[in-house]
Amino acid sequence: MRIDGAGFPFVAAFGVPAVVLVAGRRWRLAVPVGALAAFMAAFFRDPDRACDGTPPGADEVLAPADGVVVVAGRPEPRVAPTGDWQQVSIFLSPLDVHMNRTPYGGRVVRTEYRPGRFAAAFTGVAATDNERTEVWLAGDGGRTVVFRQVVGVLARRIVLRVGEGAQLRAGQRIGLMKFGSRMDVFVPRDCTVVVERGDRVRGGETVIARW
Repeated sequence: MRIDGAGFPFVAAFGVPAVVLVAGRRWRLAVPVGALAAFMAAFFRDPDRACDGTPPGADEVLAPADGVVVVAGRPEPRVAPTGDWQQVSIFLSPLDVHMNRTPYGGRVVRTEYRPGRFAAAFTGVAATDNERTEVWLAGDGGRTVVFRQVVGVLARRIVLRVGEGAQLRAGQRIGLMKFGSRMDVFVPRDCTVVVERGDRVRGGETVIARW
């Protein structure tokens, strides 16, 4: 199992003490500490996905992360960027894969970081008040897709590994969020949303919208 580099300090923080406790035969402490090390390793796991081997169709918008769809279609009030958009939002629990991927191919024309609160990511207030990053992609034919990494009550740090001017392919790894979070994707009205609220999606594989 591949682990993202951002997770190494967390795995080591529990894994090293667990080894020491095992060596000292302090089993009652070693077991829970070892379990925490295993949880950290699982949280930062980075599995390959279909998009890593087979490029998606040029008309397809992919899920940027694993999780459950909490918004699909009409944007939440005061949440979407200026313009006429449709919204797909995905809630990531601490048990989901937290590697984030770009939902569409194109050039990054804008990134923006906004400090804020740490409300539970599945609540409506999270979309307007929580700390987040926003990325604007310009694709072929003048198509624009916007996506956001939004932290939650447990997630306290956003990792974004792309900047303005980067040329991305759909499904490319772009960062992660630590310990429970949400991703919002905004597509124009001429793009059809093909998922519904309650659907479970897989980052880099599930098609969430299509031109």
